[in-house]
This record gives sequence, C-alpha cells and structure tokens, in this order.
Amino acid sequence: MKLGFIGIGLMGKPMTERLLAAGHDVTVWNRSTDKLAGVAAAGARVANSIGELTEQVDLVMLCLANTAVVESVVFGEGGVAGHGREGQLLVDFSSSDPDATRDFAARLKAACGMGWVDSPVSGGVAGAEAGTLAIMCGGEEADIERIRPVLAPLSQRVTRMGGVGAGQVTKVCNQMIVGCNLMVLAEMMALAKACGVDAEQIPTALAGGFADSKPMQITGPLMAEESDPDPRWHVRTLLKDLDMAVAQSLRAGSATPMSGLAAQLMRQHGSKGFLERDPATLIKLYKDI
Repeated sequence: MKLGFIGIGLMGKPMTERLLAAGHDVTVWNRSTDKLAGVAAAGARVANSIGELTEQVDLVMLCLANTAVVESVVFGEGGVAGHGREGQLLVDFSSSDPDATRDFAARLKAACGMGWVDSPVSGGVAGAEAGTLAIMCGGEEADIERIRPVLAPLSQRVTRMGGVGAGQVTKVCNQMIVGCNLMVLAEMMALAKACGVDAEQIPTALAGGFADSKPMQITGPLMAEESDPDPRWHVRTLLKDLDMAVAQSLRAGSATPMSGLAAQLMRQHGSKGFLERDPATLIKLYKDI
C-alpha cells in the first residue's frame, strides 16, 4: 500500500522514518514545512496539500496534537474527507476524544466511503524511534488485519480493543495510569529530597520492585535533578488526556477522583508556564510549596 503520513512532530517523525526504513512508499504533509526536511532526506515524498496526499495514497495516517486538529485536517477546507475514496483507510495515531472519534468515523464514511481505525500509541518518542510502541486499535477486524503489516515496523504489539473509538478509550485508560504515576513520582521525589535522601539513587534502589515503572526509570532521574530538559513530551499533552479521562467518566458514570485531582494539579503546574515543558518539571510544583 502507498502510505500518507500527516503530522511530522515528536512522534510522527520517527514513526515515518521507521516506515521508510522498512521499505514503505510514504508521502508526507505537515502544517509546518520546516519539519519535513529530515523525512524528505530519508526518502519521503512531500505533498503540497492534504488533498494531494490523500489522492496519492491507499492509507492516510494521522499523528496530531488533539481532537480539534484531527477534525480540522479531516473535515476542514481541503481536508481528507473532500479527497478520499471508498477502499481507503484512515488510521489515527493521535490521542483523541473517543466519542468524537466515533462521530468522525461515521462522517468520513458518509462523505467519501473511507474507513477509520483509531490506533493511539504508547511508548513515547523512545518507543517510536525503536519501533516498540504499544498500539491499541478500534475498528473493523478486517481493517485492522489489513494494516498489521504496516504497523509492524512501529510496534511491539498491536491489539484490537473493539469497534471504532475503543482504541481511544484504551489510550485514555493508559494515560490515567501515566498521569497519576508521574504526579506521585514528583510528590515522592520532593519528599525524599526534603528528608535528605539521595533522590538520584531512588530509581536504582527501586528498580525491579513493585514501585518500579518506565516513568520511574525515564523521568525519575530528571525529577531528582530538578531538570528542565528539552521536551520529549509535554505537560499539555498529559493534561489534555487527563481531561479526556474525566470527560469520559462523566459519560460512563464511572468515578475518576485520582485522575481528576492529577488533572487539576497538572493544570496548576501548566499555568506557571510549563505547558510546553517536559513532565519532569512536575517536581517544581511541589518544590514551590
């Protein structure tokens, strides 16, 4: 299949590079054209518009910032819906609202006959670079089987979670764990430092125990250093996902008190100028108390 990839950002760039390295034919488009140089040098063709990309490919892949951007790219002027055709598939790697995703899929099918698979990912930039992402899919079983060979260079595991929107619900669940984990890591590191513990040794000391996790090993050392690194992911992204968790809980009538508190604390941190910074900076929220 000829592939189109829209959204060449922190995640989209390494994902596109892995698809190219696996020998796939990839056409790309990005709102900020300066981000296309690297993937173009790796062999991607650059489309001049979303419509041009859509008309040239069999599979349109999105990796975008949020639900509103997905809607704009698909249904805005010159978007995917105006140029798609029956037999094509749209695969959305973005983390988007589950209900909106179901609505988008129905609208796209009605507009041009394209199918939709929501395929949000977990594993961060490191996972995208290594091809070890966990991909959770929502959509028709036949559509997901069709794209498995394309997802193989990107992932360690692809799991169908149900119909359209189920992948996004699963990603919300994933982000509830990640967001609350990071918040308690920051709280714990601040306490350890206040008590005179060598906090930089905590990830090593706890490695392999029940308290260990990837956030502990990746973000824990940065928190212990009270670092403000070049972002590999953003506070705003986690906040957006925690807000989606709370919204989904309201629809489902299922309580999410810990995720709700994590969202409010993250919003407080973001309000101090950290929305575009790495979540490692969350310790500064507690150090300022």
